[in-house]
Amino acid sequence: MKKQLTGTFDNVNYLDITAIAQSYHCDIKTLPYVHRILLENLCRQQYWGSSVSDMAVRRMLMSEEDGQNDLSLRVNRIILPDSSGLPVLQDLAALRDAVRCHGGDATKVDTHIPLDIIVDHSVQVDNWGKSTALALNLQREFQRNHERYRFLKWAQQAFKGITIYPPGSGIIHQINLEKIAQVVVTSLHAGDTWAYPDFVIGGDSHTPTVNALGVLGWGVGGIDAEFALLGQGYSFPKPQVIGVRLSGHMHPSVLTTDLALLITERLRSLTLAGAIVEYFGPAVVTLTVPERATIANMAPEYGATCGFFAVDEQSINYLRQTGRDPVHIALVEHYCRSNALWHDATAKTPDYSQIIDIDLSEAVPGLSGPRRPQDRLALPAVRADFRQRLTAPLSEGGFGVSDNVQLQQNAGQLRHGSLVLAAITSCANTANPSVILAAGLLARNAVAKGLSVPDWVKTSLAPGSRVVTLYLAQAGLLPSLESLGFHVVGYGCTTCGGKSGPLVDNIVTQIDIGGLVVASILSGNRNFEGRIHKLIRANYIGSPALVVLYALAGRIDIDLEYEPLGQDSQGDLVYAKDIWPHADEIAALLPLAQNAALFHQVYRSNGSHVEVWDQLDAPVGAHFPWDEHSHYLIEPPFFRHPLGIVYLDILCRSLQQARVLAAFDDSLTTDHISPGGEIPQETPAGEYLIRMGIVPTEFNTYVARRCNFEVMVRATFANIRLKNALVPEIEGGITRHFPDGQTMSIYDAAKTYADEAIGSIILAGEEYGTGSSRDWAAKGPALLGVKAVIAKSFERIHRANLVGMGILPLQFLAGEGWRELGLDGSEQFSFNYIRDALDNGADVSVTARSSKGLITFNVKLLVMTEEEKRVIAAGGIPTRALQRFLTANANTINATAH
Repeated sequence: MKKQLTGTFDNVNYLDITAIAQSYHCDIKTLPYVHRILLENLCRQQYWGSSVSDMAVRRMLMSEEDGQNDLSLRVNRIILPDSSGLPVLQDLAALRDAVRCHGGDATKVDTHIPLDIIVDHSVQVDNWGKSTALALNLQREFQRNHERYRFLKWAQQAFKGITIYPPGSGIIHQINLEKIAQVVVTSLHAGDTWAYPDFVIGGDSHTPTVNALGVLGWGVGGIDAEFALLGQGYSFPKPQVIGVRLSGHMHPSVLTTDLALLITERLRSLTLAGAIVEYFGPAVVTLTVPERATIANMAPEYGATCGFFAVDEQSINYLRQTGRDPVHIALVEHYCRSNALWHDATAKTPDYSQIIDIDLSEAVPGLSGPRRPQDRLALPAVRADFRQRLTAPLSEGGFGVSDNVQLQQNAGQLRHGSLVLAAITSCANTANPSVILAAGLLARNAVAKGLSVPDWVKTSLAPGSRVVTLYLAQAGLLPSLESLGFHVVGYGCTTCGGKSGPLVDNIVTQIDIGGLVVASILSGNRNFEGRIHKLIRANYIGSPALVVLYALAGRIDIDLEYEPLGQDSQGDLVYAKDIWPHADEIAALLPLAQNAALFHQVYRSNGSHVEVWDQLDAPVGAHFPWDEHSHYLIEPPFFRHPLGIVYLDILCRSLQQARVLAAFDDSLTTDHISPGGEIPQETPAGEYLIRMGIVPTEFNTYVARRCNFEVMVRATFANIRLKNALVPEIEGGITRHFPDGQTMSIYDAAKTYADEAIGSIILAGEEYGTGSSRDWAAKGPALLGVKAVIAKSFERIHRANLVGMGILPLQFLAGEGWRELGLDGSEQFSFNYIRDALDNGADVSVTARSSKGLITFNVKLLVMTEEEKRVIAAGGIPTRALQRFLTANANTINATAH
């Protein structure tokens, strides 16, 4: 099945997947493009001598109903933000030390796959609304994270194949699109040059953004990334591929963000966990790669592994616009056309598991909120929805405010519904030229009308790419944005990731004294409770233009059609329609953003443009010198488990008299489990840092403290908006200890259960673990002693992360849940047939005992692949990795002796 490309590339080999499919009596045109890429991946490994079997290839071509369909995939590269990259490298450093401690060959612990780390998750909006904000925030970032960044530079010399993009380079997913992604990779094997599809996994859930370019990639936990980096392979269940047919045209007043929110709402209403969405249909060809990226970026929000757009003319155009090598661009097109990977809109529709139709004309300007990205509201509905929620009880999705609602806004005074934060932030939206130019044009029109943003609104602009600032400046729109307070504050994941920074003191005082429900608006992808800012309870997602529009209004409960934004210099009322940009104005400026020279200018230094980064000194050598006085970098405990102990025995014993640590309803996110933003003083993590002599102003964020397990275990289930059904009257990381029923922090309860040698479990509803691919949402529970989570359904990445830490993900049977079964969390639980469930897929039997009697039910063990079964048996990926290195070392010694 080996062939050579013709013409200029006649020395480049590839595997002909059309011929391969035919040899298995399959027509390649019936396969979704995603399955074609996965088929090539498996067959190339087989051709190159890997242990991929013919049966594995046959299963790839079978229907999804086949039960043994886990795929052993060859990953081309891994990409990580600093938030997950630092813990990954910290674990590798600790693994090296553990292998050495056990007498193994520590030099074998190394990276076997190219790794790109983009330092974009540590910048905070400490400064805003002024021309010096960017420089001051970068300076503060280095002050806070000096230790972490020295560790990164040590890792770059200690492990091979690591490329680091320093702070201020841009957001990971945009750099992936604009610079790193190749679409088609070439490499040498056995003396021959081969071409094959780029395939990437990333330690951020929004890695699927790169699917817009025709590159298959998705988010994984850093735990999975560690295993793949170590050359241990990457096992993944064969995905169901659902086709989404896009048709129609967007109304001129609608922006891509509005379409992305429509798609998110529509797809989230389905069950897509573990599935891949593949877009096709007549409207696909009209969407540019940046527009596709805005949609693909939201894949975690609509619940899919990724949202894939196959390679076509738009992909090639984007490669040209971003300054890629013309020879490589020609190779991409020639390879994809030659190997059935070029999207032909006129070809037969592949055999998708399901087809969903979405008409672009259904998209309307709107927001999603106030708590979830799938809760879309057309603009006219925002005002009424917010006001209805004000007095609705918490249990019904409201804010529980008394009937005496203060909605009158006096000069300079806040009230319920005041907008206190407006952020143009996040990856795809702030690098999609059509939506960012729309924001700039709206700002220009507003300034021309004499409008301004009220003083109580914190404004910021954090572009996904440094190219954005260049074309905004060339278009003459940057001064208008700045005059409204939207100065560039950084090139990184800011407000969307919980790094919104402080509000000014008088704003904080008014919110606290008045118990006010204030709002934020951001052009991000997530608005979960407690994520954006601890004092802001209503958070909305919208296009960058709507961020500017609502900032001008200064409140979220405005009817933008009928209520004015203010008055112009003549005293005439100004409405939203008066300053909304026309589609042709946006189109006229788009060529400025498609200039390859801008991308060459930004990326010519390959990301190294920060002098303080280049001058940063760091340790050298193969082993990192841990500092016992550090509160940022503490050697993690995951490789300290005694070897030779059968973990499965311990797990089964611990689940004989287990207690419920916490119980949750639907949509418990990884932000709830492991917060990423500021560290409040009154939480267990804050109290710990104070005991360590660290003042609150130096706490930094949970993200920055991820390499300190003492902080992170105390941060687990510590979100200030957490709603634990064991204490329904309280928000935050509080629970009840049983059997005494005493109220205490979740951390203290977990410690008490551990001291009592009692395993703990979590009860949950639908979509447990939605949100970020946050390792600590599994690492933290593991350190707390959680042995199992029983939920109605799991988000894909978090389920895998739980397995990676030796925690059993268990699913209630259809129609059942903890509330439906009459459980209240006070029971003592016993689990049986765990080994049978691992061996042959049998159900796990659960008995819940309480003073009311016995409740017996079955649950399904969601351990999906053979490798995952081995991981559970070992007690998690860290122990399995250590065992494999020591076994390999012992085998080498034995072979040498003989």
